[in-house]
Amino acid sequence: MNGYEALRTAAAWIDLSARGKLRLTGEDRARLLHAMSTNNVNHLPENSGLYAFFLNDKGRILADAYIYNLGESMFLDTEPETAALLYAHLDRYIIADDVTLEDETSAWAEIAIEGPNSVNVATELGIPVAEHPNGVAYTPSGFVSRAAATGPLGVRLFLPEAEKAALVDRLAAAGLPQATPQEARIVRVENGVARYGEDISERYLVQETQALHAVHFTKGCYLGQEIVERVRSRGQVHRLLAPIQLDGEVPPPPGTKLTADGKPAAEITSAVYSPALHKIVALAYVRAEALHSKATLTAAVETHVQ
Repeated sequence: MNGYEALRTAAAWIDLSARGKLRLTGEDRARLLHAMSTNNVNHLPENSGLYAFFLNDKGRILADAYIYNLGESMFLDTEPETAALLYAHLDRYIIADDVTLEDETSAWAEIAIEGPNSVNVATELGIPVAEHPNGVAYTPSGFVSRAAATGPLGVRLFLPEAEKAALVDRLAAAGLPQATPQEARIVRVENGVARYGEDISERYLVQETQALHAVHFTKGCYLGQEIVERVRSRGQVHRLLAPIQLDGEVPPPPGTKLTADGKPAAEITSAVYSPALHKIVALAYVRAEALHSKATLTAAVETHVQ
C-alpha cells in the first residue's frame, strides 16, 4: 500500500518538520495572542489547542496557526511560508508586555500520522494521544497533538530534531507507509481541506474561507475584528471557498477562472487529479449565487460544484 492509499483508507506518516514553530513565555503570553488572533486564547485550557487566523488591520488573513497551551508557554504551529512573517507580526506588537517570543522551528521535528486509522495506529505504537481534538499529550521529550492536515483524523508528534531519525526508523519497522508531500496534497484536496499559502492568503476575508472554527465571534476586540464583525453583521460575502470536481486528468493551475452562464463565477486555488475518483478535484472561491444554485461551471473542461 502506498502513502496515498494508506492516507485514504488506513494510516500513513508525513514529515511536517518544515512547519514553523514559535514559543511564547511570560505572564502576558495568552493576553497577547488573544488580542492578535481570531480565536479565544484567554480561555484555552492547559494541554489544549485551537486553530486561529492572524489578521492585519484591514481584516485580511496574514497567517494561520494551531495554538497550544503547554502550561508554562504557548506554542504556535504554522505553515512554513508564514513562520518568519508571523514572528515579525507578533514581535511588532510586544511593547510593554511580559512576553518572550522565540522561533524554535529548527529545534523541533514534526511528524504526523494521519488517516482513518491514525489514532489507533499511534496508540498501538505507544504514542500518547489526547482524548479530544486539538488536545495535547506529552512524551518524555516533547508532545503530541490531535490535529490533521489531510482530513479529519490525525496526530502530530513534536520531538527534538535529534530524535527524528529514531522515530522514522520505528515507524518503518512497524510497516507504516510514508506519504509524500504530493500524496498528502491529493488527499487534502479530495477531503476539501484548505491550506494557507494555497487556498487561503492575504487576499481573503475570514468568512470567505468558510473556516469559521478559527473564529470566536464574541471574544471581544482583536486586530482586524472590526472588519470581521462588519462582514458578519451585514452578510456581505460574495465568494466562498468550496470543493469542486472537474472532468479530465490534467489539473488546471491556480488562478484558473471559471464561468457560469457566461459570467465570472469562480477561481481555482488548488487542483489535483484523484486516482480514486478518476477525475480532477479542486478548491475554488465560488461566487455565492453559483455555489448555492450548484451551477455548472465552465473552464477548458466541464466543472461541477460538489
